[in-house]
Amino acid sequence: MTRVQAVPAEPAVLVAAAGGDAEAFEVLTAPHRRELLVHCYRMLGSLDDAEDAVQEVLLKAGRRLAGFEGRSSLRAWLYRIATNTCLDALDQRSRRVLPTAVTGPADPYLLPAADDLETPWLQPYPDMLLEVADPDPAADPADAVVRREHIELAFIAAIQYLTPKQRAALLLREVLGWSATDTAVLLGVSAASVNSALQRARGTLATRLPPVGDRTPPADQTELAGKYLRAWHAADLPALVALLRADARMAMPPAPSWYHGRDSIAIYLRRLFDSPWGHDLRLLPTAANRQPALAVYAPAQRKVAGYEPFAIKVLTVDDGLITAITGFVDPALFPRFGLPPQLPVTNC
Repeated sequence: MTRVQAVPAEPAVLVAAAGGDAEAFEVLTAPHRRELLVHCYRMLGSLDDAEDAVQEVLLKAGRRLAGFEGRSSLRAWLYRIATNTCLDALDQRSRRVLPTAVTGPADPYLLPAADDLETPWLQPYPDMLLEVADPDPAADPADAVVRREHIELAFIAAIQYLTPKQRAALLLREVLGWSATDTAVLLGVSAASVNSALQRARGTLATRLPPVGDRTPPADQTELAGKYLRAWHAADLPALVALLRADARMAMPPAPSWYHGRDSIAIYLRRLFDSPWGHDLRLLPTAANRQPALAVYAPAQRKVAGYEPFAIKVLTVDDGLITAITGFVDPALFPRFGLPPQLPVTNC
């Protein structure tokens, strides 16, 4: 696991930054921004909200830096500000969810329900922003699995059901490796309260996390996503369905409709491919939440040839098959994934 270590900041840089030197402040904080973004994303379940929170954290840090006494590392100090910023935000917001938490499975023979723009939906997290979480080559391989499990969609969705302080206790203790004492100081409670919150959090996760089968190696997951992409462009429905586990789920927020089971998904996909819409979608490989993903492009609505961003489709893979497909219909996500703003007609 990632550990919070007390590494002192360079005194001269710290003094300059505390005095209002913007360049020195950038030098101090830049190495920590990506991991703070990941932490805020875990707390809030939203990339948009996490980006806003990190900006607020940096503003607060700039104002408070003169009072930083170096009793902990600068990194730990920033995490304290970030956690409290997220806790304040959670006091004003509902938890982020996926469609499976809102309603029962839909009838695949019917049209999907209209988009629900009022529900605060969970968002995916681009792998390109997870470089900070890459394990050290000399680290225990088991740590890499823990890191992956702590950013996957299922985990992010499950921890949204924890109270804000339970969420903070779980992330600080089990993901960041803080001690119960340090966590208690941050949260303003006793160490016993932290341990109690952690136990309750573990109990909730046990009921919210789906059963995990045999872990599929990342390379095999990528290969499976490639098969899905090729079958999609070939409109090969049997090949697509063969990649799904029997109990697979498919959701497409902000539409609340979701489909349960390989047979139901097959019916939905058959109706989709029988329409011009299904044949005209184009997919590109990408990655989110340490999971394979596909960027979906639709025919451009403007009077230009080509395809424009439509959705990010995240695949959950277990037992060598796809167990969940979550398509986040949000073109604004594409720049965060480093994806092209448009595809030409020839790109298939």
